[in-house]
Amino acid sequence: MKVSALPKMIPINTPRIDEREIEMVTKVLKSGILTARVGSSSMVASFEQAYAKLVEAKHAVAVNSGTAALHMALFAAGVKPGDEVIVPSFTFVATAEVVVLCGAQPVFVDISPLTYNIDPEKFRKAINAKTRAVIPVDLYGLSADMQAISKIAKEHNLAFVEDAAQAHGAAYRGKSPGYFADIACWSFYASKNMTTGEGGMITTDNDEYAEALRCMKSHGEKGEYVSLMLGHNYRMPEIAAAIGIAQLEKLPTFLEKRRRNAQRLTEKLSLVKRLTLPMEPEGYKHSWYLYTVRLQNSNRAERDKTVEELRKRGIGATVYYSTPIHLMPYYRKFAMHRLSESEKASEQVFSLPVHPGVTLQEIDFIVDSVIEVVG
Repeated sequence: MKVSALPKMIPINTPRIDEREIEMVTKVLKSGILTARVGSSSMVASFEQAYAKLVEAKHAVAVNSGTAALHMALFAAGVKPGDEVIVPSFTFVATAEVVVLCGAQPVFVDISPLTYNIDPEKFRKAINAKTRAVIPVDLYGLSADMQAISKIAKEHNLAFVEDAAQAHGAAYRGKSPGYFADIACWSFYASKNMTTGEGGMITTDNDEYAEALRCMKSHGEKGEYVSLMLGHNYRMPEIAAAIGIAQLEKLPTFLEKRRRNAQRLTEKLSLVKRLTLPMEPEGYKHSWYLYTVRLQNSNRAERDKTVEELRKRGIGATVYYSTPIHLMPYYRKFAMHRLSESEKASEQVFSLPVHPGVTLQEIDFIVDSVIEVVG
C-alpha cells in the first residue's frame, strides 16, 4: 500500500513542555535562588522528596546528569582502582565510562536476545576475585531480570547498581526499578520519559549510601565549606528541579500515552513477519522509552537502508545502539572476547517513535510506512 508523507518529521523523542514548566521556572527566577547549597530547603529538596515517593525509595539524591548519578553510585559503593565491574556492552557508553572514571575495569558480558538486557548467567560466569560490582541496565524501558541478578550479587558480596536511566514508570514483579538493587540511577536528559533538560537522580534505601552521596555531590561537604570526604560539583540547579517537579506531575499521562502508542504499534505490526517486536514478559511493566524492533535475518547494511527509507518518509527511526561499547575505539582494550548477541542486535535493531507527542494518526502512518518498506 502506497502511503502519503506527513508534512513533518516525526521525531524519535521530544520533550513535552507547556505553561506549567514555565510557571515553575519563573518562580525560581523570581526567588533569586538559582542553586541551593547543602541542607537548604529548595526546589531540589522538593523534587527529591516527590521522586522518592514515586519509586518507593527511602532516599533520593538529585544530581546534574544520569552519568553523574552512576559515577557517584560506584564511588559510594567503594569501587576503586584494580576492581572490576560487570556491565552490558549493548547500551549507552556512560554505563562503562563511569567504571573507568573510578579507575576500575569494565568487564563486558552479553545480553538476552529477547530482552536486550544483561544475561544473568553470563554475569555469573564473569565473576572473579576482582569483581566489585555489577551495573545492569533497564534497556529501552524494560527492566533486566533484577531478582536473578540480585541473588547472584548477594551470593558474591557484590555492589548492585541499577542503571534505570530509561525506566521511569517501569516495574518488575510489581516493584519500581531500584527495589532489588543497592542503588538505582536515573537520567532526566531531554529525550527521557520525563526531563529536567539535563539531570539525574540516585535512589536507595541505604542510609549510609545516602549520606555519602549527599556529601559527595557538593564537594564532600556536610556543612558549608567543611569537606568530610572527596567530592565533586554534581549539584542539580534549582531551575532543573523546578522543571522536574512539573514533569513528575505529568509522568502518569506521559506513560499512558506511550503505552497506548506501543500497543497500537504492536497490534498493527504483528503481521509483519520479518519484524521481531518488543516484548513485555509476564511480571514486567515496560515504560516504553523506546519501541525497538528487530529486522530478522538482516545485516547492518539492510537495517540501515530500512532506517534511511523510513526517515525519507518523515519518520524519525533511529538505531540504539549501532556500536556496542566493547567495539568502540577507546573500550576495545577492555574487551576480552566477542559478544555475539550484542553484536548481532547492533546490526538488526531500530527504534520507532512512540512518545506522548505521537498521535494515533501518526502511529498509523508509521505502521503503513514500515509495512511498505519492510514488506
